Amino acid sequence: MRKAIIKMYGQEVAGWLTQDDKGYHFEYAKAYLNKSDARPVSLTLPLQEAVYTSNVLFPFFDGLIPEGWLLDIAEKNWKLHPRDRMGLLLACCKDCIGAVSVEALQTAETP
Repeated sequence: MRKAIIKMYGQEVAGWLTQDDKGYHFEYAKAYLNKSDARPVSLTLPLQEAVYTSNVLFPFFDGLIPEGWLLDIAEKNWKLHPRDRMGLLLACCKDCIGAVSVEALQTAETP
């Protein structure tokens, strides 16, 4: 199982993205949902308490992964397979353009 912490504006924990043998799961943090100014990470992932589940990486997160020559560099430097979308997301999207950032989370750190 691989898990990522999803942050808004580089600081605020919005939720967690998990990949396991059943697919991908995204869950908003309860504290984030309780904020009066909480905003969804994507229009395709509106704020809700229920966990989102998908067989493939959610299109919003997949769209954060670089393309073209930058993807080629990432694959070669980190020795990642182009189909390992979660691996690419964890390796390349800690400091991406926009409000959302993705950081690898060790399972021992799970809230």
